[in-house]
Amino acid sequence: MPPTKPVPADAYNLILEAIDVGVFRPGDRLVESDLADRFGVSRTPIREALQRLETQSLLERDGRSLIVASLDHNQMAELYVVRRELEGLAARLAAKHATIEEIRILRDMVTADDQLVNDTSALARANRRFHQQIHLASHNRYLVQQLDLVHRTMALMATSSLAAVGRGRVAQEEHDAIVRAIEARDEDAAETALRDHISIAFMTRLKQDADLREAQA
Repeated sequence: MPPTKPVPADAYNLILEAIDVGVFRPGDRLVESDLADRFGVSRTPIREALQRLETQSLLERDGRSLIVASLDHNQMAELYVVRRELEGLAARLAAKHATIEEIRILRDMVTADDQLVNDTSALARANRRFHQQIHLASHNRYLVQQLDLVHRTMALMATSSLAAVGRGRVAQEEHDAIVRAIEARDEDAAETALRDHISIAFMTRLKQDADLREAQA
């Protein structure tokens, strides 16, 4: 039996993951040769990945260079409007279609994540997993695809709303309310709870931005 060939690294997902976890931040310049060295792949897949990310507006041009895009106030507001609607729909569908096992996973996530409220980075990662689990529990592949793009774009924000003082604990209480509604198969309550959760996160982020502008004035 011939030896199994190693699976080549996916340059697109490697770069995307680096943006998502904050290795590359808004405004950082991405250079083909540097990325090829970092990820151990040739420059051709790196180039193709960068072109794809630019098409998705996750990267933007700065002269002849590509940098990680950033979101202005209007783009952020537009993103949160779309996220609130899509996330609310995902919660509604999860309340209707989620299996018993999927609901138990959501409850276990909330319980485990309660221990992370004082670790913003860990809680932010856990928060993404929680929301992704709700997306999957909706059992609607097209909705999952759209929410995946929304959450990728969220990575372009310089900070997490969970970094605000006290927000971690409150967010966990909101997650608990979402899961309780899904457990009860209450579609209206699940949608409302998740839409409210996103609205509060948006207001928190607006306050963070206002405080930052005041500090820089």
